Amino acid sequence: MSDSRNQSCLMAAEDTVSFLVCVFHAWEEWAGLGQVEDYLSVLEYLLWVFTPLAIVFIVPFLIVILLYLSILFLHVYKRKNQLREAYCNNLWDGARKTLATLWDGHGAIWHGYEIHGMEKIPDKGPALIVYYHGAIPIDYYYFLASVIIQKGRTCHSVADHFLFKIPGFKLLLEVFSVIHGPQEECVRALRNGHLLGISPGGVREALFSDETYPLLWGKRKGFAQVAIDSQVPVIPMFTQNVREGFRSLGTLRFFRWVYERFRLPAAPVYGGFPVKFRTFLGDPIPYDPNITAAELAEKVQQAVQSLIDQHQQIPGNILRALLERFHTKHKGH
Repeated sequence: MSDSRNQSCLMAAEDTVSFLVCVFHAWEEWAGLGQVEDYLSVLEYLLWVFTPLAIVFIVPFLIVILLYLSILFLHVYKRKNQLREAYCNNLWDGARKTLATLWDGHGAIWHGYEIHGMEKIPDKGPALIVYYHGAIPIDYYYFLASVIIQKGRTCHSVADHFLFKIPGFKLLLEVFSVIHGPQEECVRALRNGHLLGISPGGVREALFSDETYPLLWGKRKGFAQVAIDSQVPVIPMFTQNVREGFRSLGTLRFFRWVYERFRLPAAPVYGGFPVKFRTFLGDPIPYDPNITAAELAEKVQQAVQSLIDQHQQIPGNILRALLERFHTKHKGH
């Protein structure tokens, strides 16, 4: 009797479990939990595919954030030194050197940054530095930092007009002597004994050049006229792998049309790859009173092109540029 009662209890328990399982499966089907699992699998796959893509597009924005942090530092520094402002002639020297140290450290860590030919930059007196413009000219920022640290000089720079319209950039541009480029202002800076950096390709070269490193200078010769009027030497400059660090989607027809139509540099930039950067300074091209601006512009372009031919493998390759972090030999040696 006891055994039959136990058997009946077990059968009732099994029926209850079966009933609960059926209810659970019915509820699972009604709630669509099976589809949820499918959705989660698809979501996991999408995250796996798009995470690297998101990272390379986010890094350029991190550079902008670093610039804004630099601006924030300058504002803090300015407030801290309000009492010194009246009698200190070099209010911003400490700020410039501190930021130069930060950028120099970033270049050394992230890109193994090297500069070859710094001895060609004069310790005193003017010179015009003409360089190839990367998608983001972060190599030029490293160069400016090196000049401040190694030469104790601030190199003035010419930038595109749109930079002066970005909210918050005014102080940064003023402290680092950035001008928007009228020829008379450039001549004035050089005649006052300063170094001046300029990229004739500008935004057009930044957005529309590619891994084959074409110089997009067009017929521009204003920079050459500035050198002639100022009677200063021109120093060509190029950074190896700058296009592998950051690349632009400006080669797509839509972004080219937007720029040509509205002069709006809307082409997305991606990258931030920790590739090897080496900046090369060519031999100074001395002032020649018998040369025309067009002839000098052509001569400078040939000098920068020569640096590209000598030090850059064409087309550029991101993986190869990454591997160059691990060995010291490079094209041109």
